[in-house]
Amino acid sequence: MKRLNKIPFAIILIMLFFSCEEAKDPAGQRNVGIVPLVTEVSGMFISGELSSFMHFKVDLENGTTVENAQIVVSAGDNFQRVKLADITTFPSEFTITLGDITEKIGEVNEGEVVYIEVVTTKDGMTTRSNAALAEIVFCMYDVNMATGSYHSVSPPSDWNSEGDIALRADPADQFTIYVTGLETIEGLDEDQGPLVMHIDPATFAVTADKTVLASDAWGDTNIAYEGTGAYNSCSGLYEMNFTISVDQGEYGTFAFTFTRN
Repeated sequence: MKRLNKIPFAIILIMLFFSCEEAKDPAGQRNVGIVPLVTEVSGMFISGELSSFMHFKVDLENGTTVENAQIVVSAGDNFQRVKLADITTFPSEFTITLGDITEKIGEVNEGEVVYIEVVTTKDGMTTRSNAALAEIVFCMYDVNMATGSYHSVSPPSDWNSEGDIALRADPADQFTIYVTGLETIEGLDEDQGPLVMHIDPATFAVTADKTVLASDAWGDTNIAYEGTGAYNSCSGLYEMNFTISVDQGEYGTFAFTFTRN
């Protein structure tokens, strides 16, 4: 039987930025001198869609100035940076398309990581910020890759469940996914559901509607899942965080991965 936790559980989402290499950096020092701020990041790159884009804002801390600032790009394990644009005023907003990048550095394969960085020069010192964008080039969405037989795992440190589940798409909306089997693998009678998940076609972020999956859960009633996560269109992997509750209270929020069988 799962332990019921009626204290709300907070999820902290952390944006990972490209970190500093220990080896000598060919583009100059990091975070020494004037460090630009990169904020308001949105968008995604999709392989084959040259118009897919990343949008972001670049600024400096109040009172700071630079002699020169550029946006540079690289991809994969090739860290030969190529200039994309000069930054002449702060703050400035930029929209960088996959086409802009391939025009400068050549073809970028699906699954590769594109690095967009800001380089500044002040008093002859060139600095590249740690606050760079490291963006995966996603594959084009294929509903057959997003559905079918999957293996669900939530480790012992989380919900502690594992087993095979099934995902199918709504016939009228290929980005709406129905999930069955999450309570069956727990040994429960999954007499409700299915769990409804929505893939955002613009970002591949996933939202799961609050859905009752089983009427009885170890003596409690109406066990329900809801949550958020991300879908990887190249591998078919779902990485989810589900808040699980019953009529009597909330168990908490737990990490799950759904991997194609």
